[in-house]
Amino acid sequence: MEARDIIKRPVITERSSELMAEKKYTFEVDVRANKTEVKDAIEEIFGVKVEKVNIMNYKGKFKRVGKFGGYTNKRRKAIVKLTADSNEIEIF
Repeated sequence: MEARDIIKRPVITERSSELMAEKKYTFEVDVRANKTEVKDAIEEIFGVKVEKVNIMNYKGKFKRVGKFGGYTNKRRKAIVKLTADSNEIEIF
């Protein structure tokens, strides 16, 4: 996989905005990507140094529309912590 395929999009929530002060950035990543691939992709795309990567898996939720039911897509979220001497990522 290429770096642009691994990192899907940044996750912008109130909590993730607060974590940006600590140089922690949240991204939605490909469900098949591991921590090493996420680290390499972030360093390649944004030109920063990554200290640590935490990954969380989310199962799809069951949703109904009338009598039809199904599951939403499962997803994977990564919180990336940058080193102290690294530049910040400009998301906005």
